[in-house]
Amino acid sequence: MAEVKSPGVAAVLSALIPGLGQIYNGDFLRAIFWLIVTPGMWIGTGGMLGWICHVIAAATAYSRARKKNREVFSA
Repeated sequence: MAEVKSPGVAAVLSALIPGLGQIYNGDFLRAIFWLIVTPGMWIGTGGMLGWICHVIAAATAYSRARKKNREVFSA
């Protein structure tokens, strides 16, 4: 049986370091994506759009944790 993940913890981890929430959820390829894209956006846009990646990374970590929990409880 898969482990239940807290969506809130996933979101906070990913808000702190984009990709960390995805690692917590077990989504390693998504984590690598966010770990590469977010600093690229911070640096590439001079800090203008990096916050958007932070928010999206946290939101996707939250939604993936909820989705995984639904799969655990429906099985």
